[in-house]
Amino acid sequence: MSANNRLSSKFFGSLPGNAWFKGILFTFFIAFLGYLLALVPGFNFIGQLACAIIIAVAYRQLFGYPESLRSGIAFSSKRLLRAAIILYGLKLNIHIILEDGLGLLARDAAVVLVAIFGILLLAKLFKADRNISLLLGVGTGICGAAAIAAVAPIIKAKDEDTAIGVGIIALMGTVFAIAYTVLRPFLPIGDIEYGMWAGMSLHEVAHVALAGAPAGEEGLAMALLAKLGRVFLLIPVCFIFIWIMKRKAPAGDVSGKVEFPWFLLGFMGMSLIGSYVLGPIIPVSEAAMDFISILTTWLLTAAMVGLGLNVSLKDVKERALLPLAVMTIVSLSISILTFFTL
Repeated sequence: MSANNRLSSKFFGSLPGNAWFKGILFTFFIAFLGYLLALVPGFNFIGQLACAIIIAVAYRQLFGYPESLRSGIAFSSKRLLRAAIILYGLKLNIHIILEDGLGLLARDAAVVLVAIFGILLLAKLFKADRNISLLLGVGTGICGAAAIAAVAPIIKAKDEDTAIGVGIIALMGTVFAIAYTVLRPFLPIGDIEYGMWAGMSLHEVAHVALAGAPAGEEGLAMALLAKLGRVFLLIPVCFIFIWIMKRKAPAGDVSGKVEFPWFLLGFMGMSLIGSYVLGPIIPVSEAAMDFISILTTWLLTAAMVGLGLNVSLKDVKERALLPLAVMTIVSLSISILTFFTL
């Protein structure tokens, strides 16, 4: 038995259930370790998701892939990931976007286009890995890890590429969010304009919330509204990628067939339920919504642990540095461009 299987068996072998159950439990265990690490000063800025991925990648390098738990880990990285994306739809309030955010939606669309095409253009120029760069473009333009996770199966990205993309987005998004909060007192703009800027240019919803908080309630509300527009654009962007992948697949090539991402319908359905049912028709407490948000985070974290266990640091060194540099350049460009359009 290999060292990694001995280690996983030592901790999980005595637990009830089959390898599938133990594999799922293993991903949640590392997610919990990520949660604990995120409580440590310094690591609290990058959050539970990134901390869990760091631990998962470190485990893989030290002990290898826990083959005895593969079925459960694969379930987490695929099925739990789709469940998390579906629940993530509750964060998208379509009613607010249609009522107050249509003006911002056009700017958000421009940000998405600049992020995706800008990163792809620079990736081609600097010969960076195309798949990782594409995932980073989607994550930068739309909503970070959730966008990467939604697009990855459509473009048939490797689990390793998905995990690398999510890790980079989590890290760089945190750096940018902290930089925004530091710059806030020195910027010659009001709270509303600052919130709009943060919402249009930062990567994750969590990053927008972190950076928007110093602008007060009105500034934070504007930041989240601007970000919601970009989250809304995840739906059409996914369908555009489906269309592109189908066109690229040779006629009669079964291996190139794009499986319809049914979880997107769940995402859209949850968005409609969260916008027009929960609250207006069915009363839901804030505590219940907070619980769903926490559940979504844990499901997404466990799924990313499954992906992180597939990451080889040797490949990261060889394939991820150039996409990281390209993404940083484009992210800086988006921040500057959106600032001067306020």
